Order: sequence, then C-alpha cells, then structure tokens
Amino acid sequence: MDACYADEGMGDAATILRMSADEYLAWERVQPDKHEFHLGTVFAIAGGSPRHNFLSSAAGAELRAALRGTTRHVLSSDQRIAAGPGERYAYSDAVVACGGVRTEPSAPDVLTNPSIVVEVLSRSTETYDRGQKWEAYQRLGSLTDYLLVSQSSVRVEHYQREREGSWRYRVLGAGDTITLANGATLAVDAVYDGAFELASD
Repeated sequence: MDACYADEGMGDAATILRMSADEYLAWERVQPDKHEFHLGTVFAIAGGSPRHNFLSSAAGAELRAALRGTTRHVLSSDQRIAAGPGERYAYSDAVVACGGVRTEPSAPDVLTNPSIVVEVLSRSTETYDRGQKWEAYQRLGSLTDYLLVSQSSVRVEHYQREREGSWRYRVLGAGDTITLANGATLAVDAVYDGAFELASD
C-alpha cells in the first residue's frame, strides 16, 4: 500500500493510502477512525464540529419521525455505503434504506440500497460532497433524495430523482418544508432548531 497526499476536496491535507476494495473492507473494520474508499484510494474522514454533529443527528431524528411506521430504516453516520460496489465505499451523515436493509453478499456491514442520503457540508469536504461523491451516488438506482445541509445558514439543498438520469433541484430555507420522493415531509426549522448555539467548522 502506497501513501500519497489528499486532494480534490476529499478532506483536510492528510496521508491517504492505496489498496484494493477487499483490503480496504478488511482493514477498515479494525480502524478506530473512519475512512472512505474511492477507486483504490483510501482517505480518513475528519471528525465534525459540534454544529456538524448536531445537524447530522437532527436530520436523522427528523427523518425517523417522518418515516415511522413505514418499511424504511434510518441509519447513522457509522453506516458504510456501497456507492459503487468494489469501487467506492462512503459514509454519509444520515442514510435511509427503503424496503429493508440490503448489503453486499460478502460484506454484511455495507449498505447497497440507500434511498435518502444526507450530507452536512463542511469547508474541508463540500467540494467532494458536491462533486465525486454526488456523482457516485447518482448512479445508485435506489437513491431518490440527496440532501446537502449547510452549517453557515438555514439552507438545505435537495436533489430529487424524477426519472432515470434526471434530478430536480430545490433550495429550502427557514419556514420551508422538505418533501421527499415518498411523500414524507421534514420541517427545515426543526432540523436547525438549536444548531446555531454551537460552534461550526
């Protein structure tokens, strides 16, 4: 495994590694910190600010409340996602699986059917969340909604699948309601309630 240098908005400048997908999955399971895998490149994910972590938790909680009683499961930021099996493995800030949790046959801790993905934006990862990561997520047939949550203002960007290869884009702010593809709704104000009392990154 060769060490190299982080770039392309993947995070703060840090040492990253090269390894195969199978090597990554075996190695990652015994690491104290989280790492993502993209086409043979492995890089660490920095810890979030208190505001980042609050918004991640709040988004997950609001999703769970909105989806209670359905066949959808809301999972935390610890859930590894196959954003291209064998090619890209990622973590989001919250993720929803619809119709039961499906995983890779040889990796029962890797989700293959995310339907809703939430990313809380940080200065160090925003370019990546909007670029390479979003490009990978779009190729997942199960994905219906992608939410980008700002830390600097009450602003949620919502990408929603309309038909194969087509996504509708909305920006929602204070007083607005997010309507997911399945019809469930989230109040933007509920996600942000208390967030600006905390430090951001």
